[in-house]
Amino acid sequence: MALFLSTIEKQIDKKGRVSVPPSFRASLSHPQFSGVVAYGSFVHPCIEACGMERMEQLHARIEALDPFSEERDAFATAILGGAVQLAFDSEGRISLPERLIALAGLGASCVFVGKGATFEIWEPKAFAAHNDAARTLAKTHRGVLKSSPQTGA
Repeated sequence: MALFLSTIEKQIDKKGRVSVPPSFRASLSHPQFSGVVAYGSFVHPCIEACGMERMEQLHARIEALDPFSEERDAFATAILGGAVQLAFDSEGRISLPERLIALAGLGASCVFVGKGATFEIWEPKAFAAHNDAARTLAKTHRGVLKSSPQTGA
């Protein structure tokens, strides 16, 4: 599975196209689809994105729920129904839908933020504020990441 790392600022053109960072693009090939799966984040005012492999894993988790439960229906509607497949053009760009641009408050630029199995697309000033808060919280709780006796990591 892809591992998305780093924070990279990119320009968005007037048609809503943005070049996905090459290091991210290299991890987004799938036999049936070469591109990004994007949806509105449930946690932050940004776009969350991943490769098809990650989306297939989420789908499998949803399918494992009781088929008649409200939770299964809610996850299927919110995640699968809210997701869009954004194929790369010949220059490695994707076209962001207006709905997602508005949700994230994007303008002429955005920030791609690697978060391991997923990445987010933020409005730069909103991300700067979020990053400051996240770093403060991470510093406060840094002991949580102590090495594990089982892995030695």
